[in-house]
Amino acid sequence: MATVLIVDDEPDIREVIRFALEESDFRVLEAGHADDARKLMLEQPDLVLLDWMLPGRSGLELAAQLKQNPKTRTTPIIMISARGEEEDRIKGLDTGADDYITKPFSPREMVARVNAVLRRSKPDNVTDEIEIGGLCIDNISHRVTADGRAVEVAPTEYRLLHFFMTHSDRAFSRSQLLDQVWGDQVYVEERTVDVHVRRLRKALEATGHDRLLQTVRGVGYRLSEK
Repeated sequence: MATVLIVDDEPDIREVIRFALEESDFRVLEAGHADDARKLMLEQPDLVLLDWMLPGRSGLELAAQLKQNPKTRTTPIIMISARGEEEDRIKGLDTGADDYITKPFSPREMVARVNAVLRRSKPDNVTDEIEIGGLCIDNISHRVTADGRAVEVAPTEYRLLHFFMTHSDRAFSRSQLLDQVWGDQVYVEERTVDVHVRRLRKALEATGHDRLLQTVRGVGYRLSEK
């Protein structure tokens, strides 16, 4: 049974979300502000539903802190907000959120997105280890290394990197990457791909392996040593 932490200062919203999640067999934790949420992270929830507007520390600040902490950085976050403009969604994703839901939303849509993000965050285990130009991904240990140095990547970036490395030297459009990496998550926009590619490049910068992830003008992206 997966555990979801709801972080929202409105009890009525938490109640609606909790009911929908429990009906779908999730275990639910609740917090009304950031400090309580940080304490509940000790219970290692599988996913966090995080409201943008919180008293005191904002949801954006909390998301950034969770992604900077080695113990919580791989926990998927879905940002919830009444701010539905494209720039707000991009800002939320840039901060570390794996998805963004605009209020008001249907409980069914919310549960569908939770399930989709959880599927993306847990790639199917395979027994192969792939190495390209000193960059190595190991699905047995679920680790990424570059020239022997550990590289920390979030779940979505891990899936993206794994896809690129199993299909190296081929260029993919954003639409193709959405189909292959995000699967049946129909709510994700193409610009989301750019956000996660940017995060993946940043993770690889320290060892210079960001050069492997190339932009193909007019097409999309590819991973190649050439």
